[in-house]
Amino acid sequence: MATDPVTAYVTAPQEDAATLARRLVDERLAACVNVVPCESVYRWDDAVHEDEESILLAKTVEKRYDDLRAAVVEWHPHDVPCIERFDAADAHDPFAAWCVSAVEAGGDAETGST
Repeated sequence: MATDPVTAYVTAPQEDAATLARRLVDERLAACVNVVPCESVYRWDDAVHEDEESILLAKTVEKRYDDLRAAVVEWHPHDVPCIERFDAADAHDPFAAWCVSAVEAGGDAETGST
């Protein structure tokens, strides 16, 4: 496809995850965001921390990824949010087309399972 789907992997505090996910979809930066609870163990300021967080899997397209990443940096409560990218090189064509439709301004995407 001309506009290939990509998935942004983002972690966020559980209390902020749903709002962040909704905002990404509302702003058409993501077609869908799956929010999955997780426990994170990480080193920060030379100490090991354990926190309940959420994983956000934000489905978007190549041409919107940089905007999505910038928005997460701006809206995220952490100074250094986890944002990683997965390219969907072998995405199911109908899913890829839906993803493109859902993030294009004015698009009228069909609802479906993601």
